[in-house]
Order: sequence, then C-alpha cells, then structure tokens
Amino acid sequence: MAACSRGLVPPPFDLAPRRAGAASWPRPSRGAIRCCCYARPEPRRLLSPERAEERRVDGNKTTTAAAAARGRRRGGLTNVPSLPFPSSRSRRQPKQQDFYPRCTPRGPAPQSRDTPPKRDTGIASEKEWGINLLDESVKESGTNEDGSTWYRESGEDLGENGYRCRWARMGGQTQDGSTEWKETWWEKSDWTGYKELGAEKSGKNAEGDSWWEKWKEVLHQDEWSNLARLERSAEKQAKSGAENAGWYEKWWEKYDAKGWTEKGAHKYGRLNEQSWWERWGEHYDGRGSVLKWTDKWAETDLGTRWGDKWEEKFFSGIGSRQGETWHASPGGDRWSRTWGEEHYGNGKVHKYGKSTTGESWDLVVDEETYYE
Repeated sequence: MAACSRGLVPPPFDLAPRRAGAASWPRPSRGAIRCCCYARPEPRRLLSPERAEERRVDGNKTTTAAAAARGRRRGGLTNVPSLPFPSSRSRRQPKQQDFYPRCTPRGPAPQSRDTPPKRDTGIASEKEWGINLLDESVKESGTNEDGSTWYRESGEDLGENGYRCRWARMGGQTQDGSTEWKETWWEKSDWTGYKELGAEKSGKNAEGDSWWEKWKEVLHQDEWSNLARLERSAEKQAKSGAENAGWYEKWWEKYDAKGWTEKGAHKYGRLNEQSWWERWGEHYDGRGSVLKWTDKWAETDLGTRWGDKWEEKFFSGIGSRQGETWHASPGGDRWSRTWGEEHYGNGKVHKYGKSTTGESWDLVVDEETYYE
C-alpha cells in the first residue's frame, strides 16, 4: 500500500559499462508500467538434455560451448543503454485508473470513519442533534402538528484580541408547557491560543422530572509557568418528580505539559430516606510522586451512618496506604476499624491495624508486589 501511494517505482539500472554477455536487467518496453505492490517470481526454466550436456565439465576441461562463451567475453566492452529517469515533468502524467486495478483489489473502498468518540458525560454530540457550527447565522422556528413548538439558531460573536465564539442553540416545548428542553453548544478561541469547547443541556417532563448537565474542555497557556494546560470538566444533576430522589455529579481533569495531573470527582444522591456522598481525587506531580484518596459515606433519616475512606502515597515504588471503615448508630454507638500499610519497594509490606472491638495486627509480609 505504501509503495503504491508513492507512485511508480522504476526498475534497477546501472550506468557502468558491462561486458558483452554478462547478466543484465531486462529493459522494459517504453511506456510500460510496472506495479510494485506484488511481484511474482519468474519460474525457473529446466534445461533440455542438449543444453545440460553442453554444461557438463570433464575434469579440468570445459565443453566447447563454455570455451566459445569465454572467447566472446574477451571481446570489446559494450555500453548498456541506461533506462530513463522517472520525471515529474513528463508530458503525460499516468492516471489513477492506469494502475489502480493492478495495485489494489477490486473490492469496495473502505467506509469513512467520521463518527466521533462517545463521551461518558451523557451529552449528545453535535451530529446527533443536527447542529452544524459551520453555519454562520441561522434562526428558525416552527410549530408541530401536536401544537408543540421548536426553535433553532446559531451565530458568531467577535471581540477584542481575536476573540471568536461560534454557538448554536435549539429547544422546544409542548403546547401546555409541561415538557421543555434546551441545548447549547459553543466553541471559543482568541489570539493567545485559548480554546474552549462546551455544551449545556437541560429539560423537564410532564411527570415532574428535571435534569441539567454541562460539559467543557479548555486549552490555554498558564500565565506564570508559560506551560500549556488542558482542563476537562462536567456536571450533571437530575431530580425525580414522583419521589424524593435526585443525584448530582461533578468531575474534572487537569493536565500540563510537564506531566502534572489532577483528577477528582464529587457525587451526591438521595433516594427516599437514604442519602449518600462520594469524593475521590488523584494527584501526579510529574516527577514520580502519586497521591490517591477516596471518601464515601451514607446516612438515613433515622440517624444511622456508615462510611469508608482510604489514602495512598507513593514515590518510585515506596509509599504507604491507610484507611478506615466505620459505622455509627442513632443512639451514638460507633464502631471503626483502621488499617495501614508501608511498602518498602522490595516486595515487603508492613501491615498494621486495630478496631474498637479490640482486634489488632502488626506484621511484615512478603507480597512480591511492587508499585510503580
């Protein structure tokens, strides 16, 4: 494939004079095109009994045919005409159809892969919603047969320092207004190299459910360090109209050109009489140090609470881990178990812990586990 895409490949040639009768590359007929995608080897020809008899050697004496050939080689040198160089200035450029059937199978061409990757934020892509940010200005609306209305508009805003924002909005609602939805996309940039992509979506239905979500990705240059930074973030929330239920999520990722990274998330949810929370984070300094942590807990309206949390710190395979699991009753009784690990980087781990019920442990084990 790569060979065909570079054009025609000329056969090997040599400008040096050769002796008559010596083996040389066959000269192709002028105008012929040789395909390099796959070359079939020439079949080996079998010698006839007469030719085999001529090549037979008797002791130190050669056959008459060999002597005659050696005599011919004593003749003068003959210049072998060189093959023409391939030139991009040829009067007639070869067309694709001249060699395409020979270099490529006759099967159908591969289909275009223009489908964007799916994001895990739940926000639909521009293609799914029929949004085209290339349209400079669109403003239209209408009414459907059931009485529901819709609108779609897009535009471009310009500002100082090369600021440019292309945006698109669409939405609609039912005739009685019980169901409503909105969608907004934008793309921002300026002369400093700042770039931003984002989307926002919201809506409600006749059952009383409502939702809102936002996604954003920003590329910019830090003012103090002069390093390029990339930040991604998303927020989502929803609320049920039929019961006391709802949830909220927020997550983010931050990177810079030297490997510094920060990731995190906050989550909250409620279902009738029970609520729960979750937070976690990761931090990489770009020089080998890693910090990870998680904290989860939940509670009921009656006052029962429980949770679990842990944290780990590592650098070049050496570090520690520690955590706690706990439970609290409405009457004030509390149970917990704390634990810890120290990793020495050679496969040995020091484990220790205790609980409010009196259990404890402290030992060194060889796990043959190494943290990078």
